[in-house]
Amino acid sequence: MIQLKEGDKAPDFKGINQEGKEISLNDFQGKKLILYFYPKDNTSGCTAEACNLNDHYASLTAQGYEVVGVSPDSPASHLKFIAKYNLAFHLIADTEKQILEKYGVWAEKSMYGRKYMGVLRTTFLINEKGRIERIITKVNTKDHVSQIIG
Repeated sequence: MIQLKEGDKAPDFKGINQEGKEISLNDFQGKKLILYFYPKDNTSGCTAEACNLNDHYASLTAQGYEVVGVSPDSPASHLKFIAKYNLAFHLIADTEKQILEKYGVWAEKSMYGRKYMGVLRTTFLINEKGRIERIITKVNTKDHVSQIIG
């Protein structure tokens, strides 16, 4: 479960993006970061969320934001997902679930009475100084941008 709270320093992370390049929190110093965690590439909710962020990417960057998505999918899966939907931002492959665990979004979930480990769909808004400004846990995948800038 998410132990982080608004005002906390965002946990440092390093991960591999869709192109096999290392991305870390330090890469975004001096910028505002939308760090969003999602369960799986090419599923309906995750696609809606990614496309909503992508559709508004220009206005988000105009407001000083960078966007990075994180899921347990592989870099190859991310590359296909980005190509299919022409996404403009990085997706980090957290196959070992280290970033997911640091941010407290790898947790027990339940569906139809069955318990399993999975990603809690969550977005962290991190300011220029690396502090968490806001945590969005009830993500509206079809209109997530209005939750972020609204």
